Amino acid sequence: MTIPDFDAAAELQFALHLADLASAISMPHYVNRSFNLDWKANRTEVTEADREAELAISRHVIAERPHHGLFGEEHGLVGDVDSPWRWIIDPIDGTSNFVRGIPVWASLVALTHVDHGALVGVVSAPAMGRKWWAAKGLGAYADGMQCKVSSVAAIDEAQVSVTFSSGWDDLGLTDALVQLQQQAYRARGFGDFWQHMLVAEGAVDLAIDAVGLQPYDLAAVMVIVEEAGGTFTDRHGARTFTSDTAVSSNGLLHHCAKMLA
Repeated sequence: MTIPDFDAAAELQFALHLADLASAISMPHYVNRSFNLDWKANRTEVTEADREAELAISRHVIAERPHHGLFGEEHGLVGDVDSPWRWIIDPIDGTSNFVRGIPVWASLVALTHVDHGALVGVVSAPAMGRKWWAAKGLGAYADGMQCKVSSVAAIDEAQVSVTFSSGWDDLGLTDALVQLQQQAYRARGFGDFWQHMLVAEGAVDLAIDAVGLQPYDLAAVMVIVEEAGGTFTDRHGARTFTSDTAVSSNGLLHHCAKMLA
Protein backbone atom coordinates (compact mmCIF):
# COMPACT_ATOMS: atom_id res chain seq x y z
CA MET A 1 0.00 0.00 0.00
CA THR A 2 1.42 3.36 -1.07
CA ILE A 3 0.38 6.35 0.99
CA PRO A 4 1.02 9.69 -0.74
CA ASP A 5 3.18 12.21 1.14
CA PHE A 6 4.06 9.70 3.85
CA ASP A 7 7.68 9.09 4.81
CA ALA A 8 7.34 6.43 7.50
CA ALA A 9 10.91 6.67 8.77
CA ALA A 10 10.88 10.48 8.96
CA GLU A 11 7.52 10.64 10.72
CA LEU A 12 8.61 7.97 13.17
CA GLN A 13 11.70 9.97 14.08
CA PHE A 14 9.52 13.04 14.55
CA ALA A 15 7.16 11.06 16.79
CA LEU A 16 10.08 9.84 18.89
CA HIS A 17 11.21 13.44 19.29
CA LEU A 18 7.72 14.48 20.39
CA ALA A 19 7.72 11.71 23.01
CA ASP A 20 11.09 12.90 24.28
CA LEU A 21 9.71 16.43 24.62
CA ALA A 22 6.92 15.07 26.80
CA SER A 23 9.30 13.02 28.94
CA ALA A 24 11.56 16.02 29.56
CA ILE A 25 8.58 17.80 31.10
CA SER A 26 6.82 14.97 32.90
CA MET A 27 9.78 13.21 34.53
CA PRO A 28 10.92 16.12 36.74
CA HIS A 29 7.34 16.52 37.97
CA TYR A 30 7.17 12.79 38.71
CA VAL A 31 10.55 12.52 40.42
CA ASN A 32 10.16 15.68 42.51
CA ARG A 33 6.41 15.18 43.15
CA SER A 34 6.03 18.79 42.00
CA PHE A 35 2.50 18.99 40.69
CA ASN A 36 -1.01 19.93 41.73
CA LEU A 37 -3.79 17.42 41.22
CA ASP A 38 -7.06 18.44 39.60
CA TRP A 39 -10.10 16.42 38.58
CA LYS A 40 -11.79 16.52 35.19
CA ALA A 41 -15.54 16.26 34.64
CA ASN A 42 -15.26 12.50 34.04
CA ARG A 43 -13.62 12.09 37.47
CA THR A 44 -10.17 11.28 36.11
CA GLU A 45 -7.03 12.96 37.38
CA VAL A 46 -5.07 15.64 35.55
CA THR A 47 -1.92 17.54 36.50
CA GLU A 48 0.06 20.41 35.06
CA ALA A 49 2.52 17.78 33.81
CA ASP A 50 -0.23 16.47 31.51
CA ARG A 51 -1.10 19.95 30.26
CA GLU A 52 2.47 21.19 29.88
CA ALA A 53 3.62 18.08 28.02
CA GLU A 54 0.73 18.22 25.57
CA LEU A 55 1.24 21.94 25.01
CA ALA A 56 4.91 21.38 24.19
CA ILE A 57 4.01 18.66 21.70
CA SER A 58 1.24 20.67 20.05
CA ARG A 59 3.46 23.74 19.64
CA HIS A 60 6.15 21.63 18.01
CA VAL A 61 3.69 19.94 15.66
CA ILE A 62 2.18 23.26 14.62
CA ALA A 63 5.67 24.67 13.96
CA GLU A 64 7.11 21.64 12.14
CA ARG A 65 3.99 20.10 10.58
CA PRO A 66 1.74 23.13 9.86
CA HIS A 67 -0.43 21.10 7.49
CA HIS A 68 -1.21 18.49 10.14
CA GLY A 69 -3.85 18.53 12.84
CA LEU A 70 -3.42 17.35 16.42
CA PHE A 71 -5.91 15.89 18.86
CA GLY A 72 -4.84 15.65 22.48
CA GLU A 73 -6.49 14.52 25.68
CA GLU A 74 -6.09 17.84 27.46
CA HIS A 75 -6.56 20.53 24.79
CA GLY A 76 -8.62 18.85 22.08
CA LEU A 77 -8.17 19.58 18.39
CA VAL A 78 -5.59 22.16 17.26
CA GLY A 79 -3.51 22.87 14.18
CA ASP A 80 -4.92 22.29 10.70
CA VAL A 81 -8.29 20.88 11.69
CA ASP A 82 -9.17 20.06 8.05
CA SER A 83 -6.00 18.07 7.35
CA PRO A 84 -6.28 14.34 6.60
CA TRP A 85 -3.19 13.94 8.80
CA ARG A 86 -3.73 14.07 12.54
CA TRP A 87 -1.43 13.48 15.48
CA ILE A 88 -3.20 11.86 18.42
CA ILE A 89 -1.58 12.49 21.78
CA ASP A 90 -1.97 11.29 25.34
CA PRO A 91 0.68 13.21 27.28
CA ILE A 92 0.44 10.90 30.29
CA ASP A 93 -1.42 7.63 29.91
CA GLY A 94 -1.78 6.34 33.45
CA THR A 95 -2.11 9.63 35.33
CA SER A 96 -3.53 7.72 38.30
CA ASN A 97 -0.24 5.84 38.52
CA PHE A 98 1.75 9.03 37.95
CA VAL A 99 0.17 10.83 40.89
CA ARG A 100 0.61 7.84 43.22
CA GLY A 101 4.26 7.34 42.38
CA ILE A 102 3.72 4.15 40.37
CA PRO A 103 6.09 4.15 37.37
CA VAL A 104 3.64 2.57 34.91
CA TRP A 105 2.69 5.64 32.87
CA ALA A 106 3.65 6.76 29.39
CA SER A 107 3.38 9.41 26.72
CA LEU A 108 1.51 8.09 23.68
CA VAL A 109 2.15 9.66 20.28
CA ALA A 110 0.45 8.52 17.06
CA LEU A 111 0.17 9.82 13.51
CA THR A 112 -3.06 8.94 11.74
CA HIS A 113 -4.56 9.52 8.28
CA VAL A 114 -8.27 9.86 7.65
CA ASP A 115 -8.18 7.15 4.93
CA HIS A 116 -5.38 4.92 6.18
CA GLY A 117 -5.80 4.89 9.95
CA ALA A 118 -2.99 4.85 12.51
CA LEU A 119 0.41 4.73 10.81
CA VAL A 120 3.01 5.70 13.44
CA GLY A 121 3.02 4.93 17.14
CA VAL A 122 5.37 5.68 20.03
CA VAL A 123 4.88 4.69 23.66
CA SER A 124 7.45 6.24 25.98
CA ALA A 125 7.48 5.18 29.63
CA PRO A 126 10.43 7.11 31.09
CA ALA A 127 9.89 6.14 34.73
CA MET A 128 10.13 2.49 33.64
CA GLY A 129 13.08 3.21 31.38
CA ARG A 130 11.13 1.70 28.47
CA LYS A 131 10.14 2.84 24.99
CA TRP A 132 8.26 1.12 22.19
CA TRP A 133 7.74 2.34 18.62
CA ALA A 134 6.49 1.31 15.21
CA ALA A 135 5.53 2.68 11.81
CA LYS A 136 3.51 1.10 9.04
CA GLY A 137 5.71 -1.38 7.20
CA LEU A 138 8.77 -0.85 9.40
CA GLY A 139 8.08 -3.33 12.19
CA ALA A 140 7.77 -2.80 15.94
CA TYR A 141 10.59 -2.19 18.39
CA ALA A 142 11.03 -2.33 22.15
CA ASP A 143 14.03 -0.35 23.37
CA GLY A 144 15.68 -0.73 19.97
CA MET A 145 15.13 -4.46 19.60
CA GLN A 146 12.54 -5.67 17.11
CA CYS A 147 9.65 -7.35 18.89
CA LYS A 148 7.13 -9.98 17.84
CA VAL A 149 4.00 -11.41 19.38
CA SER A 150 3.99 -14.91 20.84
CA SER A 151 3.02 -18.17 19.14
CA VAL A 152 0.90 -19.51 22.02
CA ALA A 153 -2.26 -20.99 20.52
CA ALA A 154 -4.09 -22.53 23.50
CA ILE A 155 -5.80 -20.49 26.19
CA ASP A 156 -4.75 -22.92 28.92
CA GLU A 157 -1.13 -22.17 28.00
CA ALA A 158 -1.64 -18.43 27.71
CA GLN A 159 -0.86 -15.43 29.83
CA VAL A 160 -3.72 -12.93 29.75
CA SER A 161 -4.17 -9.44 31.13
CA VAL A 162 -7.60 -8.08 31.96
CA THR A 163 -8.43 -4.56 33.11
CA PHE A 164 -11.70 -4.62 35.02
CA SER A 165 -13.84 -1.49 35.17
CA SER A 166 -17.40 -0.57 36.06
CA GLY A 167 -18.14 -0.49 32.34
CA TRP A 168 -17.78 -4.26 32.17
CA ASP A 169 -20.31 -4.53 35.01
CA ASP A 170 -22.70 -2.25 33.09
CA LEU A 171 -22.38 -4.52 30.05
CA GLY A 172 -22.97 -7.62 32.16
CA LEU A 173 -19.65 -9.09 31.05
CA THR A 174 -17.59 -9.19 34.24
CA ASP A 175 -18.39 -12.87 34.83
CA ALA A 176 -17.23 -13.67 31.28
CA LEU A 177 -13.92 -11.95 31.96
CA VAL A 178 -13.46 -13.89 35.19
CA GLN A 179 -14.18 -17.12 33.34
CA LEU A 180 -11.59 -16.24 30.70
CA GLN A 181 -9.01 -15.63 33.41
CA GLN A 182 -9.80 -18.97 35.00
CA GLN A 183 -9.26 -20.73 31.66
CA ALA A 184 -5.86 -19.15 31.15
CA TYR A 185 -2.56 -20.52 32.39
CA ARG A 186 -1.89 -17.23 34.17
CA ALA A 187 -3.92 -14.03 34.54
CA ARG A 188 -2.70 -10.59 35.51
CA GLY A 189 -3.97 -7.01 35.35
CA PHE A 190 -1.14 -4.88 33.96
CA GLY A 191 -3.43 -2.10 32.74
CA ASP A 192 -3.24 0.91 30.45
CA PHE A 193 -0.65 0.88 27.64
CA TRP A 194 1.59 -1.71 29.29
CA GLN A 195 -0.60 -4.76 28.72
CA HIS A 196 -0.67 -4.07 24.97
CA MET A 197 3.09 -3.53 24.84
CA LEU A 198 3.56 -6.87 26.60
CA VAL A 199 1.43 -8.44 23.86
CA ALA A 200 3.68 -6.82 21.24
CA GLU A 201 6.74 -8.20 23.02
CA GLY A 202 5.29 -11.71 23.22
CA ALA A 203 5.25 -11.72 27.04
CA VAL A 204 1.43 -11.62 27.23
CA ASP A 205 -0.75 -13.45 24.73
CA LEU A 206 -4.11 -11.70 25.13
CA ALA A 207 -4.97 -8.32 26.71
CA ILE A 208 -8.44 -6.91 27.37
CA ASP A 209 -8.62 -3.25 28.29
CA ALA A 210 -11.17 -1.30 30.33
CA VAL A 211 -14.43 0.12 29.00
CA GLY A 212 -14.47 3.86 28.35
CA LEU A 213 -11.35 4.33 26.22
CA GLN A 214 -10.59 7.22 23.86
CA PRO A 215 -8.61 7.39 20.59
CA TYR A 216 -5.62 8.90 22.41
CA ASP A 217 -5.47 5.76 24.59
CA LEU A 218 -5.33 3.43 21.60
CA ALA A 219 -3.93 4.85 18.35
CA ALA A 220 -0.25 4.50 19.24
CA VAL A 221 -0.54 1.07 20.84
CA MET A 222 -2.55 -0.25 17.88
CA VAL A 223 0.29 0.48 15.45
CA ILE A 224 2.84 -1.23 17.67
CA VAL A 225 0.75 -4.36 18.28
CA GLU A 226 -0.06 -4.77 14.60
CA GLU A 227 3.51 -4.16 13.42
CA ALA A 228 4.61 -6.80 15.94
CA GLY A 229 2.34 -9.27 14.13
CA GLY A 230 -0.59 -9.06 16.53
CA THR A 231 -4.29 -8.31 16.23
CA PHE A 232 -5.94 -5.22 17.68
CA THR A 233 -9.72 -4.70 17.72
CA ASP A 234 -12.55 -3.49 19.89
CA ARG A 235 -14.66 -5.98 21.85
CA HIS A 236 -16.87 -6.56 18.79
CA GLY A 237 -13.87 -7.55 16.64
CA ALA A 238 -13.71 -4.32 14.63
CA ARG A 239 -10.20 -3.12 13.76
CA THR A 240 -10.27 0.41 15.14
CA PHE A 241 -8.74 2.83 17.62
CA THR A 242 -11.92 4.89 17.93
CA SER A 243 -13.99 2.48 20.04
CA ASP A 244 -14.36 2.63 23.82
CA THR A 245 -12.95 -0.90 24.23
CA ALA A 246 -9.79 -2.64 23.06
CA VAL A 247 -8.51 -6.20 22.77
CA SER A 248 -4.99 -7.07 21.63
CA SER A 249 -3.57 -10.52 21.08
CA ASN A 250 -1.03 -12.58 19.21
CA GLY A 251 -3.80 -13.26 16.69
CA LEU A 252 -4.00 -16.95 17.55
CA LEU A 253 -6.02 -16.28 20.69
CA HIS A 254 -8.15 -13.37 19.58
CA HIS A 255 -11.21 -15.61 19.23
CA CYS A 256 -11.13 -16.16 22.99
CA ALA A 257 -12.50 -12.64 23.45
CA LYS A 258 -15.56 -13.25 21.26
CA MET A 259 -17.76 -13.64 24.33
CA LEU A 260 -17.36 -9.89 24.91
CA ALA A 261 -19.23 -8.90 21.73
